[in-house]
Amino acid sequence: MDNQRRKFLKIAGASVVAGIGAPALIRLSSTPALASSAQKTAGHAPADIAHGGGHAEEAPTGVRLGMVIDIREMAKNPDLLDKAINACNNAHNIPQIPNKKSEVKWIWKAPFENVFTDQSAYHSSKSVANTAFPALCNHCDDPPCVRACPTQATFKVAINGIVAMDFHRCIGCRFCMAACPYGARSFNWEDPRPYIKKYNKEFPTRMKGVVEKCNFCAERLALGQEPACVEACKGSGAITFGDLNDDKSEVRAILDKEFSIQRKPTLGTKPSVFYIV
Repeated sequence: MDNQRRKFLKIAGASVVAGIGAPALIRLSSTPALASSAQKTAGHAPADIAHGGGHAEEAPTGVRLGMVIDIREMAKNPDLLDKAINACNNAHNIPQIPNKKSEVKWIWKAPFENVFTDQSAYHSSKSVANTAFPALCNHCDDPPCVRACPTQATFKVAINGIVAMDFHRCIGCRFCMAACPYGARSFNWEDPRPYIKKYNKEFPTRMKGVVEKCNFCAERLALGQEPACVEACKGSGAITFGDLNDDKSEVRAILDKEFSIQRKPTLGTKPSVFYIV
């Protein structure tokens, strides 16, 4: 068994034990056997796990999933970001709504100064100025969206650090959107289903009045697969995913070697997404 496969089986194991923070797996997966197995392994009812995941402290020896995005590789090959976005859209039935006011985004493009609003863009290099930066949910270690949600539709999975969502619990109050300092959440102002270009039956569609965002492909991790964006960029080194708490993981090896920045780190949210510029 190669190291890459072993790494994701480890992550998948942590995801299933957590029930992907059930009800996330139970509600996000269309595979009854997987959902049943995860619930049984977790040993808790879905509501109990959702409740317990809200403000749990990170275990020093636990898994904390994170991502490193190498902008240098994306600058060399701008198609990589398009591939990542398209893979995410296809995997999660993200609607392509032409009206920008109703746009739903899990991963999107933005210039450096929009992504890193606390960094100076004055006299930035041409490579930075001419490169589109990917933005997504940061899966913060201390997520303000979780504290703001009145129904626990947004919750942190204590065993792996994913900030998950239960679409069924969402009442559309948008408190989480107001609390998120990264603009990483979208609201379905209209029925998204007519705008899905390619329907993936393995992931549920949403409805009008529901908030959604990147979920670090929790449903794929439970199957031992990489996140869709990572798989789309495979072999390029543009996106690396793994356990930030494992000093032998690939993400840690990269972070220990390369200088990286995070979005608005001074807010104390402790983002799990790192950028090499």
